[in-house]
Amino acid sequence: MANIAMLGTGLIGMFYTMSLTSKRGRDKVVVVAGTQPEKTKAFAEKWGIPNWTTNLAEAIQRPDVDLVVIGLPNYLHLEAALLATQAGKGILCTKPLARNAAEAKQMLDAVDKAGVFAGYLEDLAYTPKTLKALQSIRNGSLGKILWTRSREAHPGPHSDWFWKKELSGGGAIVDMGCHCIEIGRNFIGKDVRPLEVMCWGATQVHPIEAEDSAVGLVKYATGAIGQFEVAWTFRGGMDLRDEVSGTEGTVWLNHWLRTGFEMFSAPGQRGYVSEKSESDTGWLFPVGDEVGALGYTDMFVDMLDAYEQGKQPMETFYDGYVVNAIMDAAYRSMDSKQWEPVLLDVWRGSEDITDQAARTDFDAEHYLIKQEVMPDGKIKFILKNKQSGEITQTIQ
Repeated sequence: MANIAMLGTGLIGMFYTMSLTSKRGRDKVVVVAGTQPEKTKAFAEKWGIPNWTTNLAEAIQRPDVDLVVIGLPNYLHLEAALLATQAGKGILCTKPLARNAAEAKQMLDAVDKAGVFAGYLEDLAYTPKTLKALQSIRNGSLGKILWTRSREAHPGPHSDWFWKKELSGGGAIVDMGCHCIEIGRNFIGKDVRPLEVMCWGATQVHPIEAEDSAVGLVKYATGAIGQFEVAWTFRGGMDLRDEVSGTEGTVWLNHWLRTGFEMFSAPGQRGYVSEKSESDTGWLFPVGDEVGALGYTDMFVDMLDAYEQGKQPMETFYDGYVVNAIMDAAYRSMDSKQWEPVLLDVWRGSEDITDQAARTDFDAEHYLIKQEVMPDGKIKFILKNKQSGEITQTIQ
């Protein structure tokens, strides 16, 4: 059982509180901190939280608090994390860990030095579909992972601060690229080093300083490519999709616009449909269990079980730091228009670089390039001679 200080009363604070007060039950949010007194008080009353405050330090330093959940704007993550480590409290921090890798490294160093529990709240790595796909991939069902693609696009964030580059640290990349990059890392293997990034980003629609659209490629030491696509310009709700391609198989995941729940309403549903939905009329895609479908439920079960058992959760502050470093490289690439290295002051994974093509033997003299069944039922094999490199075909 953990007593929790919830920092933040926005959408993410609401989703987190919904998750914490629903499934496990034995954990308790004992205090909530927000910036606006009336809003914070109303939040506490709605969710049955016995205490509220507008002072972060007061909430964090309460003697009955075990864990601090940071659901604050990006520019406050570092301050809140340092306050929590100074108080010796465990920390769970929302994504992105920080505005950049330098801030993330300060947070990582602080929790390492204090020896406190720290988890990175990357919910989309915990969706039920993602967890199922990860288990299959780890069992070897897709063979060597070659390429991943993760896409998140919607009409833009809910809060004004996220549209201000100096407060958020960036635009769509820092908002959603962090999700996509960490999903790719999980599929490829988090012990595989990210080497370099190529990224395009632009402000296509909104009158802001940050990018509202971006596409990036992250190259890993195995030769795998993690592709991310993010946009604050997408109309029609929230597009959440992932793909994984391996030498032995493929995974396609659609988390949101095709949920298995489709509904048409001419007069309108007359209420909330799902996060980022733009209309409640016409064809709708409601979600039966929103916090479950977005991964919040499984994420908090993993985090709080790990806290109780004194072990590392699936997503750690170190993972958040690596993601920030990859995003920093993406922003440099946007400016330079070339591949930029991922700069990591500390790397805790494998040092192996195995960037080479997967090869399958056909016989002692040939590699198999491809085999296919022809219309007449015969099998065609396309082969490469191991010595000469000559490519030929044979039909059996």
